[in-house]
Amino acid sequence: KSLRVALYAMLATASDNRVVSRLTKVMTDVKNLDATSVRGLRNVGVAIALPAAKALLKNFNFNKRALLASVLFKPYAVNTGTGVITINNLVPINHINFPPGATHVTLKGAWLKLNFVTGLYDMQPTNAVNLPINAVSSNVVLTPVGVPVLAGATNFYLLQIEFFQMVNLVQYSLKDGAHNTLCAIEVT
Repeated sequence: KSLRVALYAMLATASDNRVVSRLTKVMTDVKNLDATSVRGLRNVGVAIALPAAKALLKNFNFNKRALLASVLFKPYAVNTGTGVITINNLVPINHINFPPGATHVTLKGAWLKLNFVTGLYDMQPTNAVNLPINAVSSNVVLTPVGVPVLAGATNFYLLQIEFFQMVNLVQYSLKDGAHNTLCAIEVT
């Protein structure tokens, strides 16, 4: 629940109706990696320190109908020291699988520190880069507004892609649930 609460605003436009059960299953698998607590008292807060637990959460897609790998066809990089996500030479019409009617795409990210023991979190969103869906190449640099500060926390680096349709110079979000994506691209 702590992860869902921390990501509530991002999940509003990029999640499926089964995300709670899918995330609960993954978190149960993470909890089961706790080899120090007795059965019945195992918890995510202990297990998350293990590389295997972090690997279970890495590349988790919050919208199963729009997997990041099926929407974005361009390599990205995340700097885990700064939280900066970069996508070089992105040509939206070639590198993004966009829905019919979409005229623009917005890429944004976040750096989340979450302490699974206390439930406390600090999330720093990045700038949002809005691009028309055309053949113009752009270097996308998503930089968090700050560095999250929280002791004993797990780092989540998230990438979100949201589609818009421009009508009379106003962009309207396409919230049909089948195309917007949100993914934990790195967990440390």
